[in-house]
Amino acid sequence: MKLQTIIPVQPADILLDYHSKSLLLGSCFSENIGHKLDYFKFHTLQNPFGILFHPLAIENLLERAISGKIYGEKEIFEQTEVWSCFDAHSQLNANTSDRILESLNHGLEQITLFLKEATHVFITLGTAWVYQHESRELAVANCHKVPQKEFKKKLLSIEEVVRSLEGILHLLQSVSNGIQVIFTVSPVRHLKDGFVENQRSKAHLISAIHQLPKKDINYFPSYEIMMDELRDYRFYNADMIHPNELAIDYIWNKFKATWISEEVYEVMDKVETVQKGLAHRPFNANSTAHKAFSERLQAKIEYLQGNYPTINFNR
Repeated sequence: MKLQTIIPVQPADILLDYHSKSLLLGSCFSENIGHKLDYFKFHTLQNPFGILFHPLAIENLLERAISGKIYGEKEIFEQTEVWSCFDAHSQLNANTSDRILESLNHGLEQITLFLKEATHVFITLGTAWVYQHESRELAVANCHKVPQKEFKKKLLSIEEVVRSLEGILHLLQSVSNGIQVIFTVSPVRHLKDGFVENQRSKAHLISAIHQLPKKDINYFPSYEIMMDELRDYRFYNADMIHPNELAIDYIWNKFKATWISEEVYEVMDKVETVQKGLAHRPFNANSTAHKAFSERLQAKIEYLQGNYPTINFNR
């Protein structure tokens, strides 16, 4: 008896291994996958500007990083003694203007340097709804609790999303013709926009991605897996919106089968053994048994780092 409709996935042409360098940008689901890649010690850079929900924010970030256009005083603002930038998530907020500018420009520098050697870029799109700041005439990445009257809410058309994604592709290809660009649509529903409005938004994103030349992009169906294979609410957190750990693990295994080379599965198992060892909290840290355990664990770390220089358990 079949209790699910399974979405087929096939291994990609250029797979991830421990020589790959992956940049992950976009909505919170990119962080779910990014945390998994980081746990298994793949070489990644994940959302230096924090979560970015829509394509215009991602395009803007890449354009600034690649062109080297740094941030200045006119692009930040202070509210309730906290400094923010409309281009970045609130996790970059700071108590002083100098500190937020340092964080913003450090993030740009990280992306610029990383892209020079990046092999894969994973972009997770969350929504086609944007908030345009009326006086600054820009689509913000985050409203930072600025009064809603200062913004105009707009649903990007399919054509507008396509233009933005084409801009993203052009920027990435200007750095490297061989870079692998993978789009996915976040399975997190933006129900604050409304049920119908969320579906319209996701439809615009999916339609736009599939209008791009197939030779230039890859598509991973995380949204479709969540909506079809994992359509039961037991796969959601208590908010009934975000995928829970079981769902994230399920989609991760699909991702692994699609994007990670089987040749490194054994290395991943060794890394996981070390990670579990590092997480272990002994009853008696001074016992002979624990000292022997620590020595064996250190030997495993040295073996992995000696054979795979990108693996770093201190990062």
